[in-house]
Amino acid sequence: MQRSNMVESAYTASMPDTRLIAHVDMDAFYASVEQHDQPQLKGRPVIVGGSGRRSVVSAASYEARRYGVRSAMPMYEARRRCPDGVYLPVRMSRYREVSAQVFNQFRDITPTVEGLSLDEAFLDLSGVPGAEAPLDIGRCIKRRVHEHTGLTASVGLGPNKLVAKIASERGKPDGLLHIPAGQVREALDPLPVTALWGIGPRTRAALAAAKISTVNELRLAPDAILKALFGNQALHYRQMAAGQDPRPVAARAQERSISQETTFEHDLLTLGELEPPLRRLTEDLCRILRHEGLKAYTLVMKLRTPDLARHTRQRRFTPADHSFTSLYPLARSMLERWLMEHPGQALRLLGVGARDFETAGQLPLFEEGGGRDQRLEAVVDAAQQRFGSQALSRGVPVRNG
Repeated sequence: MQRSNMVESAYTASMPDTRLIAHVDMDAFYASVEQHDQPQLKGRPVIVGGSGRRSVVSAASYEARRYGVRSAMPMYEARRRCPDGVYLPVRMSRYREVSAQVFNQFRDITPTVEGLSLDEAFLDLSGVPGAEAPLDIGRCIKRRVHEHTGLTASVGLGPNKLVAKIASERGKPDGLLHIPAGQVREALDPLPVTALWGIGPRTRAALAAAKISTVNELRLAPDAILKALFGNQALHYRQMAAGQDPRPVAARAQERSISQETTFEHDLLTLGELEPPLRRLTEDLCRILRHEGLKAYTLVMKLRTPDLARHTRQRRFTPADHSFTSLYPLARSMLERWLMEHPGQALRLLGVGARDFETAGQLPLFEEGGGRDQRLEAVVDAAQQRFGSQALSRGVPVRNG
């Protein structure tokens, strides 16, 4: 596979780094996987997403981005902007497979890896052999990812998570950028305020009204202005503008969350209409938890109404679990209660997720002493892994009366 030109740069350090954090972001991940698996798509605008009238773009190749197509854009708008694009469905099982290969390479370099999504992670490289030469270890990360997946990644390196993420964004695509501790202010000061976490279009407009458009202007702004703009978060935003971020790279499973969601073609109103998609979502969630060897203590439900208002519900339980027979009744009761609290309210989106994990370890196919439900789920997992997610599924129980 021919690689794109890699952008590589560094700022000369005037003082040693106290930490070395990497932010690794795969380039147009879903679309790049599709181009890798189907080489005839290389160089063509590839858009991955659903086909329904309410579907959105999950990923767009860089060729598609030239037409203005972006992730989360409504699919109808993407087709208007790029009518000759290649539109493909989401293949989540394939993306998870490639993601596992990528994360295996990360963990071979450092055990301290914080996954943000399938295609994005922070790595704490402090004290790792080779960390004294940041660009060399950055090249190593990129090379290993490419050798094992055929894909490219952008790597940002810095003394903390904030700076590392800004560096990776500036280097995209297929870039490598190191911002040492001694040059953080020089690197960040000229950037627009939107380079900082939490500053979106609305906040940018409010800052612009106060004559603040760059990180430097935010860092030097009077306390009274920042207090009026951000309230008790004023100090936090000033520290970000100074490139300060004390957060550690959190490698524990408890820091993660896993979720599945679906947007309906038509709004659904009743529990009877919502039960089938809820079952499928919960089955998918449980299969992912078992595959990754995780048991959750908290089940989360996400609901979105036709007016786009978002609602969430969560329920903590013990012991931790990853079985459909345990999680689905909880999910169903959470949904039933929400519908009772919001009579006559339809839903356009439903999602279920899990967090607060204990590590369960990968389950063998027939674990000795395991119960009937556990053995059944192991069989279903094995069949779906070999023959596809539709190969075997649970039947819907028949209710008497």
